[in-house]
Amino acid sequence: MNRLLAVTLIGFLSGMLGTGLGGMITFFIKNPTKRFMAVLLGFTSGIMIAVVCFDLLPEAFKVGGMGLSLIGIGIGVVVILIMDQLLPKGAYGRKNTANKTDSALEFIKSGMLLGIGIAMHNFPEGLAVGSGFALNSSLGLGLALVIGIHNLPEGIAMAAPLKMGGVNRFKIVVYTLLAGIPMGIGAFIGSMLGEISPGFICLCLSFAGGAMLYITCGELIPKSQSIYRGRISTIGMIAGIMCGIYISGAIN
Repeated sequence: MNRLLAVTLIGFLSGMLGTGLGGMITFFIKNPTKRFMAVLLGFTSGIMIAVVCFDLLPEAFKVGGMGLSLIGIGIGVVVILIMDQLLPKGAYGRKNTANKTDSALEFIKSGMLLGIGIAMHNFPEGLAVGSGFALNSSLGLGLALVIGIHNLPEGIAMAAPLKMGGVNRFKIVVYTLLAGIPMGIGAFIGSMLGEISPGFICLCLSFAGGAMLYITCGELIPKSQSIYRGRISTIGMIAGIMCGIYISGAIN
């Protein structure tokens, strides 16, 4: 029981500290210009694309095959579309009682949807950590460290649109910490079961990948172009992709 508790705590720490540290970037952003925010949003969009395409989805292909992964991607996109439709639409057309504009609320929506995608992504990663500990303690610790580093840019990607929507910095850190909680739950389950069906892990990973790709391509990238007209957001996105590729290569 003590071992199970330790593995679960390591899973929570790896998930929550990774995304939480990414969220803490908002403490260093006080009164950013539109140009700077366009670069930041483009950069974080690029990181997300790289992490999904060069890390998350290849891992899904490896454990469950191309066909099952494509099904998971499709399901992830459909679920985010449904969630988007269920969000209240009236608040986005005019100022509400908090004096948040249409644009600000759209940024908040993007950040929260992305947080949901990251949380979905963290659950199967927690399963991997728990399963790793069941096989070998050093393997489990190595996976927890790698995934914690991996979660840092995801926390940044979630925090950037929330910051642009005017969300309080302390709340942003809390939200990014919450996105890491499913990893601890996954580590608990993975440690208990020892081995998880490769097909199940594949579906979880590809589901999260599809969700995050849709949010990034359908929400974040268009917003980065709209807040500042020019090439600067595209340059930021390319820099983010290069950074994401480097991170994925360095931790694998």
